[in-house]
Amino acid sequence: MRSHLGAFLPDFSLVLLIKGGTLSGTDSYQSLVNKTFGFPGYCLLSVLQFLYPFIAMISYNIVTGDTLSKVFQRIPGIDPGNVFIGRHFIIVLSTVALTLPLSLYRDIAKLGKISFISTVLTTTIVCFTVVRVISLSPHIPKTEDAWVFAKPNAIQAIGVMSFAFICHHNCFLVYGSLEEPTLAKWSRIIHVSILISVFISIIFALCGYLTFTGFTQGDLFENYCRDDNLITFGRFCYGVTVILTYPIECFVTREVIANVFFGGNVSSVFHVIITVIIVTIATLVSLMIDCLGIVLELNGVICAAPLIFIIPSACYLKLSEEPRTLSDKVMSCIMLPIGALVMVIGFVLAVNNPQDCTHGREMFYCFPDNVSLTNISVSHFQLTTQLSILNISIFQ
Repeated sequence: MRSHLGAFLPDFSLVLLIKGGTLSGTDSYQSLVNKTFGFPGYCLLSVLQFLYPFIAMISYNIVTGDTLSKVFQRIPGIDPGNVFIGRHFIIVLSTVALTLPLSLYRDIAKLGKISFISTVLTTTIVCFTVVRVISLSPHIPKTEDAWVFAKPNAIQAIGVMSFAFICHHNCFLVYGSLEEPTLAKWSRIIHVSILISVFISIIFALCGYLTFTGFTQGDLFENYCRDDNLITFGRFCYGVTVILTYPIECFVTREVIANVFFGGNVSSVFHVIITVIIVTIATLVSLMIDCLGIVLELNGVICAAPLIFIIPSACYLKLSEEPRTLSDKVMSCIMLPIGALVMVIGFVLAVNNPQDCTHGREMFYCFPDNVSLTNISVSHFQLTTQLSILNISIFQ
């Protein structure tokens, strides 16, 4: 149910944004808000629209370092402690060799083929997780109260789901890249895209939680053991997918800076300079952070919630002269307070109840000699104790 809600509202607000652009005669998110709420609204949106993709770039670097480092560690004859297969070196290498050159493109339409490759790889990864839920799930102990629905911190998941379904910060870029941009065509594209995204997200979520229950990490691949060859190939596909997605986020951050400081037009030299600065800062920050869960949660509640729920609704309500009983206005009136609640409550929960992160360590069930994998249910205290003992034995 949360997945359906987390997908329906972004779907609705994406169409609502283009409707707002049509009503105001604008062709960008920033110009829409500027015309609706003036310069203060423009400044607030510019900050959010920069922060969201920028933090996303940081999270993509974290994923790249975490996943590909484990892939290279599986190469025969390679020392797992080799600095050249460490997450920091991989982040820097992938940035210099791949993400930075791709981010230097000026036309987002040129990344269309890259997006298709990402879709194919994502489908491959989904198949791998389905295989592993069948073969691995019976051997992983289940956490206590694993099937209790909607715990008090459930709203934290909305922030992560908001991160998963948001593309509002670049929707005008994509809309403008269509051969014949019309509202009807845009609506069809959005409905199909969101539907596919929901399906893939549900498969990932179900397979991940059915396999690992309460042990599920913010980065699902952190749950799988390093000697799993199928998942090793899945990690490689995942890392490539993330690298190919990175430039799209860089496009948005660069456009925000160009619009705010250069009136939307920058020379080729400044285009390169801005891109290099943005990518460099994102890389440096990602080298200092190694836990993905908290990054996704905070980005979801601080940036994604207002970009998805609050601002599109507020713009449409102010611009539209239709009766208040119109379905779009009714939905906007519902979506706006929902966004405010998600933003406030989600932030408080994310700070007070941060997600556990086991970055860089094998999960305890990857050591069959040290722990029985036949337990059907064990308590949180027992698992914590077992994990602590394993960590001590590993580092002695």
